[in-house]
Amino acid sequence: MTKQTRTAIIVVAAFVVLIVLLNAFYIVSETNQVIITQFGEPIGGATTTPGLHIKAPFIQKANYFEKRWLEWNGDANEIPTKDKKYIWVDTYARWRISDPLVFFQRVRDERGAQSRIDDIIDGETRNAVANYDLIEIVRSTNREFELTEETEILELAGAIYKIEIGREQIAQIILEKSSGTTPEIGVELKDVKIKRINYVDDVQRKQFDRMISERQRIASKYRSEGEGRSAEIRGQKEKELLRIQSEAYRTAQEIKGKADAEATSIYADAYNRDPEFYQFMKTLEVYRTIMDKETWLLLSTDSEFLKYLKSTNK
Repeated sequence: MTKQTRTAIIVVAAFVVLIVLLNAFYIVSETNQVIITQFGEPIGGATTTPGLHIKAPFIQKANYFEKRWLEWNGDANEIPTKDKKYIWVDTYARWRISDPLVFFQRVRDERGAQSRIDDIIDGETRNAVANYDLIEIVRSTNREFELTEETEILELAGAIYKIEIGREQIAQIILEKSSGTTPEIGVELKDVKIKRINYVDDVQRKQFDRMISERQRIASKYRSEGEGRSAEIRGQKEKELLRIQSEAYRTAQEIKGKADAEATSIYADAYNRDPEFYQFMKTLEVYRTIMDKETWLLLSTDSEFLKYLKSTNK
């Protein structure tokens, strides 16, 4: 055997040994757990201790599963409530693989687990929702509402109704019922929440129409009250304006009366001092008032109106 042949055999042997050694070890991390299978069948329990572990090379296989909590996000389902209201219910849950061996034997992987959890939680959700009225599923507490015009719609819709169970307790019922079944597939449920509730399309349109109608009624009431208040304010304004105008007219007439009385007193005093001069001044004032360059007067020669003019001409 030549030297080159021996070298080639050693290299091949080393390569084979390396492959065997690599296939004989597997690593378990802090976030996962392992089930060893031989020809597809599980051997022993789950390996959960982090570190390097040994298995039979080639004939055994390491199957890894998550240790951490996983998310389940269900699809919205159309469900009738006890009071015959059809609604869409969307649920959410967290779960983890509590028994890897049972998990592997029953559902094999996470995809299979998600499918089984869908069936379990959806079924329990449907049962729970069907046992309670809509208001019990919508509300969580009996928090007091301040009864105003704005809450009339809630009162009509039944939202003021005192609940006995509530949304949180119904979610807890779903969790308890589902948790009794999931261990059969090696799964532990942490919590279940009702993420969203909505009416089906036909009912939703009817509810929206009713809410719009109620809002329009309240708006009409506010408009009517506003128009009444506006008319009242306008009436008060007109009344106040008439009062102010009346008082102003009365005051003006009083001032005018006092002025006329004072003027009459002055005229009388002037007349008493010199009646002839007073008559002369009043006549000149009349001349100024009724006569201009366009005025023609036809008077007899003995008219009192011409007395001072004639006297001036002498």
